[in-house]
Amino acid sequence: QVQLVESGGGLVQAGGSLKLSCVASRSTFRTNGMDWYRQAPGKQREFVASISSSGGISYYADSVKGRFTISRDNAKNVVYLQMNNLKPEDTAVYYCHVIAVNGTWGQGTQVTVAS
Repeated sequence: QVQLVESGGGLVQAGGSLKLSCVASRSTFRTNGMDWYRQAPGKQREFVASISSSGGISYYADSVKGRFTISRDNAKNVVYLQMNNLKPEDTAVYYCHVIAVNGTWGQGTQVTVAS
């Protein structure tokens, strides 16, 4: 089963940017769509963005549309989430996920946006 490791989180001021990475342990992830979710304290995990296996199609939650960009590099087994113009309400643990039945989740990376 593929394993996922996220990185790139941290503390940033409102209006700043971060780029999250999610590295997959196996090249078989190239056949799957991938997505990012986030979970803020006391809230349910919510969808952020998704990308097709080829990278040609992507979707975004309305709350991040125009600010976040999902991309992937299948040669490196990596999915990215570029986050610009960050807001305090973006503070959460961000998880990458393989879009599949019983798809694998990463361990998460903390993003904190200070006002």
